[in-house]
Amino acid sequence: MRIGAVRSGLVEARYEVSVVAATSDGAIASFGDAGDEFFLRSAAKPFQAAISQQAGAALGTEQLAVACGSHGAHPIHIAYVRKMLTEVGLDEGHLLCPAVRPSSMAADRRWAASGDLEERPVFHNCSGKHAAMLRACVARGWPLSYTDPEHPLQQRVVSFLGEMTGCDPTPVGVDGCGVPTVRSTVAGLAAGFARLASDPRLAEVAAAMYRYAPLTSHGDRAASLLSRWGASIVKGGAMGCVGVAHQSGVGIAAKCWSGDFEVAVVGAIEMMRHLGLLPDYPQRQLAEVANPPVLGGGRPVGAFEVLGG
Repeated sequence: MRIGAVRSGLVEARYEVSVVAATSDGAIASFGDAGDEFFLRSAAKPFQAAISQQAGAALGTEQLAVACGSHGAHPIHIAYVRKMLTEVGLDEGHLLCPAVRPSSMAADRRWAASGDLEERPVFHNCSGKHAAMLRACVARGWPLSYTDPEHPLQQRVVSFLGEMTGCDPTPVGVDGCGVPTVRSTVAGLAAGFARLASDPRLAEVAAAMYRYAPLTSHGDRAASLLSRWGASIVKGGAMGCVGVAHQSGVGIAAKCWSGDFEVAVVGAIEMMRHLGLLPDYPQRQLAEVANPPVLGGGRPVGAFEVLGG
């Protein structure tokens, strides 16, 4: 699928996007190359959280949503992560993700206004996932070196992701937060999200993500709107990939090969339109993310548009 940024009637940029829709039985529609590999990055979080929960993390529903999310380090996110740790006798010093400032500018300003100017691991947008992994380690008596690819928890995660996507997830890479990240194809990610919508082993995760969608993101408008109006669970990953689990049991995955997340969302919405998964009213509510405006002088002078399949 080719998506263009159109300014004043002229296409000034083109993006290549691969999009696949699947059920648990296999792919049902595709645009672009569905077979090229990429790393799932944070799009894998629902499956990583499911394994942590199965291993004994014993997360509450809101905590599970935070574990699945890429949060912006707003006070509510940090409160949940800290409680996830203190409940099992740990603190944020046990987190192995990098020390950073909040990814949300609003959250960063709020913490700075309160006098907190430090970089902290708990501010990392993956700290919920890391806290869930630590809880699983405590429950199982495993070492707390949970980022090691040979760690029993990571071995389970890699195996589960291979099963969910139908792809060989190895060799693994290293995600930005330090945990192993697995490879997949766009078709594989679509299959995984179809299972997120239908597999009983993922039902608890799916319910948490759907019910507490604001806890799973840093406030990204495209993902939040698609989750709300698309009757779907939505999870993005770095470098322009997104997975959508529709309540009908259809999974949709999009990968923008230049790494633009908002362009990947345009591709995912176009696939939902193609399949008839978006009634008229939700389509109108999604207009600004289905065709994001191109601005000139502070006003729309064009939009991102699908140029062809």
